[in-house]
Amino acid sequence: MQSLLYDIPARSIDGAQESLAPFKDKVLLIVNVASKCGLTPQYEGLEKLYERFKDKGLVVAGFPANDFGAQEPGTNAEISDFCHENYAVTFPIFEKIAVKGEAQHPLYKLLIETRPQAQGKAGSNLEEKLNGMGLGRGGATEILWNFEKFLVDRQGTVVGRFAPDVAPDDPLLVAAIEAAL
Repeated sequence: MQSLLYDIPARSIDGAQESLAPFKDKVLLIVNVASKCGLTPQYEGLEKLYERFKDKGLVVAGFPANDFGAQEPGTNAEISDFCHENYAVTFPIFEKIAVKGEAQHPLYKLLIETRPQAQGKAGSNLEEKLNGMGLGRGGATEILWNFEKFLVDRQGTVVGRFAPDVAPDDPLLVAAIEAAL
């Protein structure tokens, strides 16, 4: 599993061909992000989380996706500008990808296969709200919405999956990150 995760091609937000290989031996928090979502302010929390734990080996990796309500319509350059100008993001942002459907990026296929269910926020009704608006997911293992989070340990094992409304400072997520570090 580890070699698969680190060998999957990805492009940085500036278009450079990369993979997650430079992050071997780090703890990764992989997040599908969007700039026009009600959860977009999580960028601020993700940056704080990154700043708090990066010296201990945490890397937050943002993957913009336009799969939910067309909430990431911009180009890669526009997304990069937005992240830096509005949230002073310093963690790595990759180019826009699909996290569900026929065009789903291989990284997300692997993440979902490995960790099919997300841990939710206690008392959350996000999925119920989305279903009520006709925006429910197509299957029980699909990504629910923007800002779903996958936690990968230093060995490349996916050790956690967190629902979109689990905020970056939620004790559930912070405890999982501390345990992985």
